[in-house]
Amino acid sequence: MLSNLKSQMRKGLLEYCILSIINRDEAYASDILDTLKEARLVVVEGTVYPLLTRMKNEGLLSYRWQESTGGPPRKYYTLTEEGKQLLTQLNEEWQSICQAINQITQ
Repeated sequence: MLSNLKSQMRKGLLEYCILSIINRDEAYASDILDTLKEARLVVVEGTVYPLLTRMKNEGLLSYRWQESTGGPPRKYYTLTEEGKQLLTQLNEEWQSICQAINQITQ
């Protein structure tokens, strides 16, 4: 039961985390995966790549191709204005949720 609950919580926050990572600077998908893994939000490529595609199709992300010296060209993602607006709203909601949780649990 705990494993399933933890998984559901992570899935719910993944889009918010990806937007936050890309907001810092344009990001390559493997950089996003590495940042998530470093934060112990272990996810697999099969989860992140479809999410990036969906977010791009929704107008939240744009990308550019850059040639790579060690393989195929890389796709670097940036936030669109719509993505920045959504991230601002998610930041506000996250603060509200944290305050509510802290009020209840303390």
